[in-house]
Order: sequence, then structure tokens, then C-alpha cells
Amino acid sequence: MPPTYQYLINFEVVVQENSSRGTHFRRAGPRQKVYFESDEVHACIVTCGGLCPGLNTVIREIVCGLYYMYGVKRVMGINGGYRGFYSKNLIPLTPKFVNNIHKRGGTILGTSQGGHVTKKIVDCIQDRGINQVYIIGGDGTQRGAAEIFEEVRKRGLKVSVAGIPKTIDNDIPVIDKSFGFDTAVEEAQRAISAAHVEALSIENGIGLVKLMGHYSGFIAMYATLASRDVDCCLIPESPFYLEGPGGLFEYIEKSLKEHGHMVIVVAEGAGQDLVSAQSDAESNKLQQDIGLWISQKIKDHFSKHEKMSINLKYIDPTYMICAVPSNASDNVCCTLLAQSAVHGAMAGYTGFVTGPVNGRHAYIPFNRIIEKQNRVVITDRMWARALSSTNQPSFLKPRVIVSDQEEDLPAQVLEDDSAADGDLVEKDVKC
Repeated sequence: MPPTYQYLINFEVVVQENSSRGTHFRRAGPRQKVYFESDEVHACIVTCGGLCPGLNTVIREIVCGLYYMYGVKRVMGINGGYRGFYSKNLIPLTPKFVNNIHKRGGTILGTSQGGHVTKKIVDCIQDRGINQVYIIGGDGTQRGAAEIFEEVRKRGLKVSVAGIPKTIDNDIPVIDKSFGFDTAVEEAQRAISAAHVEALSIENGIGLVKLMGHYSGFIAMYATLASRDVDCCLIPESPFYLEGPGGLFEYIEKSLKEHGHMVIVVAEGAGQDLVSAQSDAESNKLQQDIGLWISQKIKDHFSKHEKMSINLKYIDPTYMICAVPSNASDNVCCTLLAQSAVHGAMAGYTGFVTGPVNGRHAYIPFNRIIEKQNRVVITDRMWARALSSTNQPSFLKPRVIVSDQEEDLPAQVLEDDSAADGDLVEKDVKC
């Protein structure tokens, strides 16, 4: 076996003067001592939640990593997300079967939202003799994985539960970046470019592009920075208003008079406070389609309150972006994530998510991943760079900026002052 890696990864490189200095995670990689014998391993893989570029690559690399690095022959795929554990048949996965799946978008295992019934899932794991579970999904999926891990531990089962974080929105905390994000930003450029061409080709043309980001505006922000064709970027973290001095309508009019055209990028979770709220059957607040809503508001405003006529083109590339295969950068990321998860599970670690932390892959306990969401900090430099790129106003009143500073800066400080997380992975979550 390759030499063991016992180094710790420091979570925060740049810290505040009064912040905690010492949150560490165990570095991912092969271990000298392997907990599971190859012929005893019965592994399964499940994909949950929405589609994301790179899902098939992760599946492929888990299967090939188990087979070629450790000689594991029994790997099964769970069909249709969490409910597939107890309602559908398993799919045998071999290196030959998964050889070319990374060239396709989507997931060969199928996926679904919800369907998580912890007891039924663990019953299936126990009945089928599964001892390694690889769960690919976002924050909601990883919360479910944490419950599975707790139930497995409660029953005293020797089962390794490993998570691979998946979110196209890049809203999972702790990790540097989630797979599929680079591909999403790259594909978003096509939509922005099309909107720019449309806006340029007609008098007072406005190209409005809605991008992914229910609660975090990373895709919209990075696509704006990469494009240089965007005149206004609206994200969930930065409130805005439509009418009055300093509002969006005033800025649109000013831009059209100055340039004759305009491109607006809006994340799907932006401006939800402006839209009338709706709820589902369980009283959960539902997000409205901000793209359609704001495009109609812009049209209504300029038709009723202004002498200026506009021509607005609305583009929503969401599902086209989610369904494409991953690009080269994300393929490498998926490979590293999958292999790190395999090394951790074979070493007997459980209850962890693998991901890059400050450029090094680490084993992160579930509780760190599910405690909050990663969001754009609008008092941070990256958002300031986006504003500089678009030359748009912040749409914020001074009191909002002050409250954001008070709220967001302490959120970056972690209370731990020791290597507790590394100890958790190393000592407490062995099978």
C-alpha cells in the first residue's frame, strides 16, 4: 500500500485578529492500514437531488477506484435516489459498465427529491449486507446521510457512510468549491453572450439571463466577472429595490441612455422579498420565478411610466446547464473527490464528507457540512469586484451594509480552537 498521510488541513488561512486559530480536518488519501478486506466489501452508490455536471464522472471513479486500487468486485448502484433503497432493484456496477459514462450528462443511476426514510434505508443496507455507502448530493442529501450514519452507529453496524458533496450552486460550506460549478459558470457564458448579442442588435435592447442560485449567488457573480458583458448582477444575498432614486429602474434607464443596450444577470433566488410569497402543502415557502417576474415588471414600468421604449429578451438556460457533461476542470475535481472517498471508506472512516479545503482534500464530519449554507458575503472583496466590473450601484442603504457587516463577519469565525474535527474523523468514526 502507498504510505499513509496523517497531515492536518487548516480550515482558515486568513483569520481575524480576535478569531479562533486551530480548526483542522484530517487530510484525505490512502492509509497504510486498510480496515476492509477487498472480498468482504459490498459497496453501493446513490445520487440524490437535482442534476449537476459531473455526477457520472464521480460514479465512474468510485467504481474504478474500488476495483483497480483495492480489488473490490461488488459495487451496486441505487436506482432513483434515497427511495431506491427500499423501492427499486440495485444496478450492478463494473468498470466496463461505467467506462464511458463520464461523457454523458445526468446520472445513470437516476435521482429524485426526498424519499428519505432513515429506518427503511438502513434496513435495506443491513438486509443486503452492504458495508460501504457512497452518497452523492447537496446539503439536504448530506443531512439525510448524517441521519443514516447515526442510525447505522446506533445499530452497531460495521458500515462506512461517505458523502460526496454535490451542488451546482456552490453553497456547501467549508469546502473550496463543489464539482459542477466550473462547468456551470462556463456554460452560463453562452447564455450571457446570446443575451448580449440580442441586446446589441436592437434599439434599447435588454438581455435578461436567469441563472441558478436559490440561496447563493456564486454562479451569477462568477459568470458576471468572467463575461465582462454584464451591466447588472442581482443575487439573493444583496437586496435591491425597483422604483425610486437609486433603484433598478433608474439604473436601467441611465444605462440605456448611455450605451443603448444592457445585459442583466439575475440569480433565481434574488429579490424573493419583492415577490408575493406562496407556500406548498406543508407550509414551506416556495420561491417564485424571479426572471419572469422582473422581466414583466421592467416591461410594465417602461410602457407606463417612461417615454423610452425597450426591447427585452429573456433567457433561462437552467436545465441546459444542469444536464451537460462536466468540463475538464470538473472532471479532475470529480476524480479527486471519488478517490478520496474510496480511500477513506476502505480505511474504515465513516460519517464524513470529502472535499477540498484550502487546496487539499480532507475528511470533513457531516455536522460541519450541514450546519449552514455557503453564501456570498456582500462585504467581501469578490462581490466588490463584481460591482466594479458591472459599474452598477449596490442598491443598498447604509444601514443594510452595517447590519451585514455585523452579521456576516462573525459567521466566518469558528469556535473550535483545537484539531477536534480531525480527531473526530480519526478516532470516533471508525467502523
